Amino acid sequence: MTEFWELSFRNNKAMWGEEPADVTKNIVKLFREHDLKNILIPGFGYGRNARVFTEQGFDVTGIEISKTAIAMAGEYCGHDVNVFHGPVSDMPFDEEMYDGIFCYALVHLLSDEDRLKFIRDCYEQLQPGGIMVFVTLSVNDARYGKGILLSENRFRSNHGVELFFYDSAVISKEFTAYGLVGMQEISEPENPIPGKPSQKFWTIICEK
Repeated sequence: MTEFWELSFRNNKAMWGEEPADVTKNIVKLFREHDLKNILIPGFGYGRNARVFTEQGFDVTGIEISKTAIAMAGEYCGHDVNVFHGPVSDMPFDEEMYDGIFCYALVHLLSDEDRLKFIRDCYEQLQPGGIMVFVTLSVNDARYGKGILLSENRFRSNHGVELFFYDSAVISKEFTAYGLVGMQEISEPENPIPGKPSQKFWTIICEK
């Protein structure tokens, strides 16, 4: 997976654009309402979703598998943001306890075993009273069922990426033990682009 993402960022640069995902703005509002300050962002990428947190005064730490993406992130978020290099399967990277954790479009890329470890690792680095939010693919997304079936709800795409698609039952199964307080199916972007359908995600909220 490391080689795939390294090559993707080298070839495609800011492949998702410079603006944060629409849902990110809502999560910033949620974290501010709960007076959270110290935020961990696994799957940091080149920082497009992190920048809205840094601009709002949050203390942000990231985890990113691609060195190219980390280098790009300095341009988006400033060079004072600490981003650990490595896969999230190697968590924890530090002993810090975080007020909030925001994970966008990452957990569905992991194997069954790695998903459960990742969710547990995030929870263990969450302060009591902290909130962690995962945004992940829904079975109602247009990509569901495309490619090679690997296991239930899990497919290998034509690009060689393995994707797991969540429904509410699997969310309850995997997240209830880690403080699940809410789930909502969303469209990204909120306003569809003509000729390009929105992607279907779940927003999953857990509180410790």
